[in-house]
Amino acid sequence: MIEVDEEKLIRCPVCDAVNIDKGKKNSCRRCGSAIYHHQNFSTEKSWAFLITAIIAYIPANLYPMLVTSAFGTKEASTILGGVMLLWELKSYPVAAIIFFASIMIPVMKFLILIYLLISVKYPLGKDKKVDKHKLYYLTEVIGPWSMIDVFVVAILVALIHLSSVEILAGTAATAFAISVFFTLLAAHAFDETLIKENR
Repeated sequence: MIEVDEEKLIRCPVCDAVNIDKGKKNSCRRCGSAIYHHQNFSTEKSWAFLITAIIAYIPANLYPMLVTSAFGTKEASTILGGVMLLWELKSYPVAAIIFFASIMIPVMKFLILIYLLISVKYPLGKDKKVDKHKLYYLTEVIGPWSMIDVFVVAILVALIHLSSVEILAGTAATAFAISVFFTLLAAHAFDETLIKENR
């Protein structure tokens, strides 16, 4: 029986056949598709999605999330403005949930993904004490909770149909949804095998 080094094995992305890595020009023994070692792609795709998410997150915080038109006057509130208003109205639990879901979780995901993407490229000695797999799974678990703010806006727009009061989703709602979507793509594009190689 011939023993093959596991590090020289490469999986075909089309048919999932396991092949021996022969260098730059690999083709699948089963389907003939061109295959590449994940290091050739490195982390560029994940970086691209993450940067897009961060760019979209800026207008999500600068522009109004909710536009309320009542009795001829319009009021627009940003995410942080809405949290402060809820806090002033003593709706502490709701304010805390929206602050955590719309500000803390997205920023935490950005920081974790940036750390993972940098650490797999330039591993440091102290990184060995950090369980990067748990950090990665944390981004997967908390990801959907970022959409709470968008859900709240959607529910308010759908439920409130009074003649004198109108609630509309602001520009920030679209930007925020785009940011969350690209953050999820960045997490999914991250190659976990890079963590194993740099442990």
